Amino acid sequence: QMGLAENQVSFDLLEEYLEKHSEASTWGKGASGFRENALFQDYHGLLSFRKAMASFMEQIRGDRVKFDPERVVLTAGATAANELLTFILADPGDALLVPTPYYPGFDRDLRWRTGVKIVPIHCESSNNFQITPKALEDAYNNAEAMNIKVRGVLITNPSNPLGATIQRSVLEEILDFVTRKNIHLVSDEIYSGSVFSSSEFISVAEILEAREYRKEYSERVHIVYSLSKDLGLPGFRVGTIYSYNDDVVKTARRMSSFTLISSQTQHLLASMLSNKKFTENYIQINRERLRKRYEMIIEGLRSAGIECLKGNAGLFCWMNLSPLLDEPTREGELVVWDSMLHEVKLNISPGSSCHCSEPGWFRVCFAA
Repeated sequence: QMGLAENQVSFDLLEEYLEKHSEASTWGKGASGFRENALFQDYHGLLSFRKAMASFMEQIRGDRVKFDPERVVLTAGATAANELLTFILADPGDALLVPTPYYPGFDRDLRWRTGVKIVPIHCESSNNFQITPKALEDAYNNAEAMNIKVRGVLITNPSNPLGATIQRSVLEEILDFVTRKNIHLVSDEIYSGSVFSSSEFISVAEILEAREYRKEYSERVHIVYSLSKDLGLPGFRVGTIYSYNDDVVKTARRMSSFTLISSQTQHLLASMLSNKKFTENYIQINRERLRKRYEMIIEGLRSAGIECLKGNAGLFCWMNLSPLLDEPTREGELVVWDSMLHEVKLNISPGSSCHCSEPGWFRVCFAA
């Protein structure tokens, strides 16, 4: 199974922590602790967990930016966070611009219940699928031509499925674009702790800090984060929205009552993420293990004559099998995918599922 973006390479570190700190997975205070966590909690979430989450988000960004726990809105995973933000920022029939290729789940997360449309920002292999000012303008103009109101741009940084970070200059251009158009920017940064080196990742939060958090920029920026990928805990359903807009924070808090995280989960993770010795060790080892896995699979594919996009983050590589296609079409791509699935018995994700406009690219996950 190399089609599922799941991080199991450092699960042993989590198990080791729990063996040494059994109180984290229990109530810690016996019966009184049970009562404290079992009864109604503040819908904002446990303050101890919000503080620990804000601190962890700072840590994986090399402590180059600060996050205020009072702006951390808890959700049941990044799926809920992205959907909640879409409900807040857009009305049914409006659109978000999303660069291609993009995570296939966005078709569900952003559209199904909100009635919001996705208008693709078409990116090409000729420049390593980087977002360009022209691609942004073209997508915006395409939406206008269809009489669709654009409410924002949603990016994933690092990118799923590309496994690469967005350059600072590109982030600057995107922020300038959304400011000029008076729309919002959602930056999904759920792989930010899975960059092979922290210096290679620039968060949009760092761009805002460099611009001294001026309101014309900051109030339109919203960051999504989760522990599903970096910590390998998708079953815990822990996500966050971090917005620099007071109205969005207030509205998201009210709506998050539909997507709460259990107090027991918050208690466990507050204990784990507050332990700086553990988090520093985990981040370092997890990054190194992911880098080694990436280099191993890239080297193996290259020896077989298969090239991949140069990556520096995430749980996957973006593999180019276009030379193997009988015809350069989506149908030709799916023939290769079907052969991989049924003859090789290996599941990978075809680029067409990620709305890639160039047939023959596949996402290969290496962290399961």
